Amino acid sequence: MQKPFIFGTAVKDDYFIGREKEILRLRANFENGINTILMSPRRLGKTSLVNKVRSTISTDKILIIYMDIFSCRSEYEFYNKFSEEILHQTESRFDEWKHLVTDFMLRLTPKVSFKIDPTNEYSVSLGISPKTHKPEEILQLPETIAQKKGVHIIICIDEFQQIGEFEDSLTIQRRMRTVWQHQQNVSYCLFGNQKHLMENLFLKSSYPFYKFGDLIHLDVIPTETWIPYIQNRFEQNGKHITAERITQLCTAVENQSSYVQHLAWLTLLNTEQETTEQELQTAINELLDETSNVFIEQTSRLTEYQLNFLKAILADIHNDFGHGAIRNEYNLGSYSNIARIKTTLLERELITARKDGIYIADPVLKEWLIRMIG
Repeated sequence: MQKPFIFGTAVKDDYFIGREKEILRLRANFENGINTILMSPRRLGKTSLVNKVRSTISTDKILIIYMDIFSCRSEYEFYNKFSEEILHQTESRFDEWKHLVTDFMLRLTPKVSFKIDPTNEYSVSLGISPKTHKPEEILQLPETIAQKKGVHIIICIDEFQQIGEFEDSLTIQRRMRTVWQHQQNVSYCLFGNQKHLMENLFLKSSYPFYKFGDLIHLDVIPTETWIPYIQNRFEQNGKHITAERITQLCTAVENQSSYVQHLAWLTLLNTEQETTEQELQTAINELLDETSNVFIEQTSRLTEYQLNFLKAILADIHNDFGHGAIRNEYNLGSYSNIARIKTTLLERELITARKDGIYIADPVLKEWLIRMIG
């Protein structure tokens, strides 16, 4: 049975909508060997976009490798993940794989496990360490394989902001940039969910990855694109929702893709025949209830100053927090204290910096805060 809506995971096939311009641009980058950085807040579908473009490229002259490095907490954890995924995804059969990487494997005793099925699928754990390989050797591995196979390899690295959290991160970034920028048969698509960390890596001129590639900013999918999609899903389930009600739905979650799908699902469950305003509000309340424990965890350790800063934002103040009247009304402390508050809340992803000021990063958190402290 087909699910009406999907949320909390990457979407594909009929669940992927919009992004026509981004698809064309990213596909052109892939086909022409252009490095790409995808930048956006959470829940806007970066992973889904990458997977969508991957599915449209069928030539055997391009190999696309995807890896998620969220679990990596150190330089050599990354190198192991990096090499294992590259080796595994460039050859699906172990007998072909071991011949391809003989030179790289000489100093290793890898642990290989197989699934008992006709596809001969396998997984590999390499155990790379400073004693077995230099960083530059590992980073050069995809170029070596691409040359041997006569293909262009595109490496898509999700949660790339983790690199910025490693010990001696700038040195690691310099190594990566130095090796990767000279590769002729490999290109990279780098993206992640923590927007402020990604901005630190790619937008600061003093950082190694500054101007590393084509920077694509993802915006929200517009309401007019969501309207036929949601209406069609309702009709398939014998129900109806008006364009006006869908507009209210999208506005409630600021068009953030995962939340739109989640709220649409809850609204569908609450709708008897045609969605009423009360049924939509019930769905919004259910969404707030479902996320409440997460928000309690995120805000339970905030200081009084930090909560006051959030209250100011909820009062539609987005700039000039250091202005005397604002500092006094909301008890924000000194100028230096306000700077520390901003830094902490950005790091915790409770706020986001836009061109026109500071906002609550999560629209559902914003509504929850209004009800709790607003």
